[in-house]
Amino acid sequence: MSNETNKATTLFSKENYTWMLIGGVTIALGMFLMSGGKSPDPNVFDTKEVYSSTRITIAPLLIVAGLLIESGLIFKPFNCYI
Repeated sequence: MSNETNKATTLFSKENYTWMLIGGVTIALGMFLMSGGKSPDPNVFDTKEVYSSTRITIAPLLIVAGLLIESGLIFKPFNCYI
């Protein structure tokens, strides 16, 4: 009989899961900033509200940054003891 203890190994480390959470929150924040723009009167089109710098610049940059964080995790070596 062997005295080895069976340790449960996970595919990713705690650091990987932390970065996955940061990337997911960044994407969610970008989607939240991009949403909205509803006018109380459907016959009025407010260009300042729809084409604000937050919706057309900041939000897409946050989404791309979140996707870069998530895709960077794919290429990062992780602790796997298989």
